[in-house]
Amino acid sequence: MTKRTASKYKLDRRMGENIWGRPKSPVNRRDYGPGQHGQRRKGKLSDYGIQLRAKQKLKGYYGDVTEKQFRRAYKEAAAMKGDTSQNLIGLLEQRLDMVVYRAKFTPTIFAARQLVSHGHIRVNDVKCNVASRKVVPGDVISLSDKAKEMLLVIEAQSLAERDIPEYVTPDGTDKVTYVRIPTLDEVPYPVTMEPNLVVEFYSR
Repeated sequence: MTKRTASKYKLDRRMGENIWGRPKSPVNRRDYGPGQHGQRRKGKLSDYGIQLRAKQKLKGYYGDVTEKQFRRAYKEAAAMKGDTSQNLIGLLEQRLDMVVYRAKFTPTIFAARQLVSHGHIRVNDVKCNVASRKVVPGDVISLSDKAKEMLLVIEAQSLAERDIPEYVTPDGTDKVTYVRIPTLDEVPYPVTMEPNLVVEFYSR
């Protein structure tokens, strides 16, 4: 697992948006960038800058996955039939840590990755500690007995800030089935994501 070295909310400040829709986000109080020059007037971005920003936002939303993993996902999406931007979103939503997050087993994607890496998640009743594992339709993702009693998990399930999407079907409070790969308009992003700009960035 790649260790995160920067504050996750710095991304919110840099983008000027509440990327994960969390009430704790500092953007809710100050919507300008971090640092002593954060309140200066923003300059107009170039096409490259707009594309880079879209990539940073999408990459950050999925737990700030490594550039190597993100580029690999793009290449796989480009090699698939159909719209590359839709394929990219589908692949990112198939990551095990994201399915754990969508299931509301944890309050954040970062906590979801940690829960997986610590061996508290089972896929089809088999323990899995690889956060980037691809989940396929029909897979059943469940919590370990120890995870069911964790305060973090119990609190996450009571959060009202987001709902479990239709492509993840819950079975009680400790198990979900990944029903299908979602399309872009089905994914419950708190902010507008532009995967088409990400595709443009990598295909330059």
